[in-house]
Amino acid sequence: MLKTALAPRGGFSFENCQRNASLERAFPGLRIPHARKTGTTIAGLVFRDGVILGADTRATDDMVVAHKNCEKIHYIAPKIYCCGAGVAADAEMTTRMVASNMELHALSTGREPRVTTVTRILRQTLFRYQGHVAASLIVGGVDPTGPQLYGLHPHGSYSRLPFMAQGSGQDAALAVLEDRFQPNMTLEAAQGLLVEAITAGILGDLGSGGSVDACVITSTGAKLLQTLSSPIEPMERLGHYQLAPGTTAILTQTVRPLNLELLEETVQAMEVE
Repeated sequence: MLKTALAPRGGFSFENCQRNASLERAFPGLRIPHARKTGTTIAGLVFRDGVILGADTRATDDMVVAHKNCEKIHYIAPKIYCCGAGVAADAEMTTRMVASNMELHALSTGREPRVTTVTRILRQTLFRYQGHVAASLIVGGVDPTGPQLYGLHPHGSYSRLPFMAQGSGQDAALAVLEDRFQPNMTLEAAQGLLVEAITAGILGDLGSGGSVDACVITSTGAKLLQTLSSPIEPMERLGHYQLAPGTTAILTQTVRPLNLELLEETVQAMEVE
């Protein structure tokens, strides 16, 4: 008996994950391609007047630097932003969907979105896909209850802390934050601490690099600060190399003529006014 085909649904689809797992069990030598995680350093902390988020700008594909100026701070609501680490496409599309839902929620209720609401939707979405949406997120914002900072992991677990860091460079960033963080810091002190934490992650992790972007969120609004710091300066060549043609010897040379046959020739006149 044939089963009726289900209508295609929008959103993420992982119907082939169980099939791949069955193939791996049936054929021990079969190697199924696995998802790859991009290197990133993101961090955030709560200061006296709000929340500040920061991230590096390097996007990698395995050992290749795919993008040197990748934006990893995503808009959710006017006073709520999110930093994403992991697979760039998963983080981008997940935050876009939540931002759309928060806009509809604000229009239907007539209230400002809460940071806890955003966090709940994100962690339910991540838990639904059991880690296949490879996005580690830091959500920060200011709502009527005050400044809040949440960290979410790809499998749906979350935590609320006054400071946190995620990504492949989180160890170095957390070392700086744990050593120098203090409650009720001023904006200048919090910004300097965040830059040092992201810089430590950039210098201690090959997957992180570029410059430091930040987002300051207060009760009056949010402000994006791009290229706040550039820890890695472009390298200068130690010398000028001017090699004359023929310096490198040609060991072998092979010329293969191509036998081409003209099948059709078309001449099109160009219109001239």
